[in-house]
Amino acid sequence: MFKLQLNTIKPALGSKKVRSRVGRGIGSGLGKTCGRGHKGQKSRSGGFHKIGFEGGQMPLQRRLPKRGFVSRTRNLHKEICLSDLQSLPIDNQEIDVQTLRINGLIGKRTIAKVIASGKLSRQLIVKDILVTAGARSAIEAVGGSII
Repeated sequence: MFKLQLNTIKPALGSKKVRSRVGRGIGSGLGKTCGRGHKGQKSRSGGFHKIGFEGGQMPLQRRLPKRGFVSRTRNLHKEICLSDLQSLPIDNQEIDVQTLRINGLIGKRTIAKVIASGKLSRQLIVKDILVTAGARSAIEAVGGSII
C-alpha cells in the first residue's frame, strides 16, 4: 500500500507549466524579437496600455449611453394596507405570509409590512408579519391581535 510522505508529494499533472525562456538564440524558436514581432508599442518593454484603451478613440464603455440603475432590493419590501386585509376572502381570521402569497398580495421573496391605510372592521390575527404602530393600534382596536 502507498504511504503518503512529504518527500513523495508532487503537484498534479499539468498544474505546473515550464516557463518559456525567450531571447536565447534562433534555435529556440523565440530568439531575437522573442515572439513580439517587429516594432510598435507591444514590442517594447512596458509598452502596454490600460484595459479598454482604444488608441485615443473614445472607448466603448464611454461611447454607450448611461441607462439608469436597478436596485437589488426594489421588490423585496411590499406594503400591505388595512383595506387589503379587509378584502381578503378567507374563512379563518389568521393571516400569515403564506395567506398573503396565496391571495397574490406579495411575491415569492417579498417581505410584507402592514401599514395603517384604509379601514378595518374584522377581527384578525396577524402572524409573523411586520406591522407599523398605527396599523397595530387599528388592528387591536377592532379586537384583533398581532403574534
